[in-house]
Amino acid sequence: MAEIIQKDGTWTFDGDVLRIIPGRDKNVSPLRRELGEVAVPLGALAGVSFEQGRRSGRLRLRLRDGACPLLQATGGRLAEAHDPYRLTVEPDRYGVAEYLSDEVRDALLLDGVSPAPVTGYLLPGPALPASASAGDGTASFDGERVRLEWNWKTEDAKASAGPRTISLADLAGVQWQPAAGLENGYLRFLVRGAPAGAPPKYDPNAVELWGFRKDPLMALVAAAVQARLPHPSAAGADPREDPPPPAGKPAGDDHDTLLRRLRELGELHRDGVLTDEEFALAKQAVLGRL
Repeated sequence: MAEIIQKDGTWTFDGDVLRIIPGRDKNVSPLRRELGEVAVPLGALAGVSFEQGRRSGRLRLRLRDGACPLLQATGGRLAEAHDPYRLTVEPDRYGVAEYLSDEVRDALLLDGVSPAPVTGYLLPGPALPASASAGDGTASFDGERVRLEWNWKTEDAKASAGPRTISLADLAGVQWQPAAGLENGYLRFLVRGAPAGAPPKYDPNAVELWGFRKDPLMALVAAAVQARLPHPSAAGADPREDPPPPAGKPAGDDHDTLLRRLRELGELHRDGVLTDEEFALAKQAVLGRL
């Protein structure tokens, strides 16, 4: 088992799952605190890297496209401070971070995990019910319905109709956009048959965001809904269908299977796919299971 404990959080890897627990430091973002522990199955990972810096380093996980509903909902727009798959590492723990990175890479290589996109979510998304208050309203989701409630800052044209409830079955999608520069952000629910194009300020299916501290929490509501909509690769699937189970280790982790894996690694090394260092690390990981 490999583990690294930092103010920013704790990462623990047991060969099958990488568990991420947010730190209790006051600088840890509200999104990561609210999201809580994340268990990332090995099959959801595309890679890991560790970058050293003068004052601190960064551990970074790269997930397979389509594996995580939070990343799907935020579309690469989640700031690093709010990204649960990043960990700030103090200089005196650089060696531990490198060891954890090597363990994850070895496991990916040994299990032959493909970095290709997946056809179903491998992580469940935020826990339910999910709710956040920011900008001009509050958005809540209980697994079946989205509820939007307005505050005193909401434009009269949008607030006049009162709170809004949207069934999951009526949703075609969800969009989250953070505020950037002079442009406000939004959490928008795409309702089947509803007219499109209204600015979030006036859209009764959207919460307008102004770039304040709690804005990123709206991304958790977006991710909770995203996890229960059809996967982007499976058009026509039932949005209420449970996500597929995480990909685990291949069956038959016995002597013959490991010997066959050693032969495969040797062929990859001879063909130049693996460097000497990568081959040595992978070989060591296989031999450790014999």
